Amino acid sequence: MLVAVEQTELTAAGEQYLGFPVHPWWSYSTTVKRGLDVCGAIVFLLCSLPVWLLIAVAIKLDSPGPVFFVQERVGLRGRHFRFYKFRSMRVGADRARAEIEHLNQASGPVFKVRRDPRITRVGRLLRRSSLDELPQLINVIRGDMSMVGPRPPLPDEVAQYRSSDMVRLGVKPGLTCWWQVRGRSNCDFDTWMAYDREYVYGLSLWVDLVIMLRTAWAVLS
Repeated sequence: MLVAVEQTELTAAGEQYLGFPVHPWWSYSTTVKRGLDVCGAIVFLLCSLPVWLLIAVAIKLDSPGPVFFVQERVGLRGRHFRFYKFRSMRVGADRARAEIEHLNQASGPVFKVRRDPRITRVGRLLRRSSLDELPQLINVIRGDMSMVGPRPPLPDEVAQYRSSDMVRLGVKPGLTCWWQVRGRSNCDFDTWMAYDREYVYGLSLWVDLVIMLRTAWAVLS
């Protein structure tokens, strides 16, 4: 595969020049991938609309607050965008994070708590089945995300990235990635970043198909 490297300036913990892989205009990543993303997202969206309705009703019955959770995330080459999910936590969960900071079980600049007390009953089911991610199909159609790619980070996480971690911003973030099918919450931060670098530099149609198939199997099983 022919891959060039573009020197792109991006501010994280100070300004630095970073090497992002740049694929030729005729490559899969710059042509076919976007078409597959749009077609796949529209098909999945239309087929899952009845599920959306059931989830919306369940969320409203379970706890007060909006159906959707909207948050700022970081995408391709550091661009910020509005990220959508079905709400799986109680209202005000972001503000309550400081109260449970000591429960963090993740390494690096991420926050993960397996039994997060902020998660609602319906939210716990949504997360276990990954159904809370369905609204990101809208992000894919809008062009903020891809069906497959590194998961979109928070701005305060990116601010703590090392130069090698920034490579994951060289492609659009996705709904699923190597991290989710190889270990998910069991991966430490360094392993997670290694998986994302592997994806960025090995991006191909075959890799995307393998990840999609393994994701489907993981969700069903």
